[in-house]
Amino acid sequence: MGASYGQFCPVAKAMELLDERWTMLLIRELIAGSRRFNDLRRGLPRMSPTLLSRRLQQLTAAGLIERQQFGAEVEYTLTPAGKELEPIVRALGVWGTRWIPELGDRDLDPKLLLWDMHREVDHEAVPQRRTVLQFSFPAAPPRVRDWWLVITPDDVDICDFDPGHDIDVQVTADLRCLTDVWRGERTWASALRSGELELAGPEPLRRALPGWFKKSAFAAIPRP
Repeated sequence: MGASYGQFCPVAKAMELLDERWTMLLIRELIAGSRRFNDLRRGLPRMSPTLLSRRLQQLTAAGLIERQQFGAEVEYTLTPAGKELEPIVRALGVWGTRWIPELGDRDLDPKLLLWDMHREVDHEAVPQRRTVLQFSFPAAPPRVRDWWLVITPDDVDICDFDPGHDIDVQVTADLRCLTDVWRGERTWASALRSGELELAGPEPLRRALPGWFKKSAFAAIPRP
């Protein structure tokens, strides 16, 4: 827990625990369904493994997280106290969407974007077979330039290496453009018209692809 504010106010006492760096984003990931250490790392790619371990220990000791071991696997879930933070996380996201819309270059992250998108695949809309999407960001550094989503009726795998399957649709995009589409700042149609987003593959699949993803959590929030 962080340093004491020295106040009896319950807001101060709550923030002694919650305002340390990465804590609320870790809660966000658990709310979004991440359970294992490696999944939490993928949702928090710029958080060091050492700090992630420390925060998990702190929140477990504080009673917000429960650590469960299943054989060699360890899973983390929110306790009732942790789950009560969900409307607070949601409110912060709504407020940030409305009042802090601008993104700096450092906020753009292909790894995090694809991780978020893979959680919102609409399995009822995607063909009921293995469907492979390749995402390419030409201006990104080579190590994060190409990504693959392998969608099956029951699962979605995100790969930073070629899984060796035939590609159904290739998505070539400016990273800021696709991030704006995902955040609800732009539409798929406007991005395609601008040329900042291009789809390659059979026409029926190209036309259907935007409908394969549900909207991101805050895309529908009205802007001022």
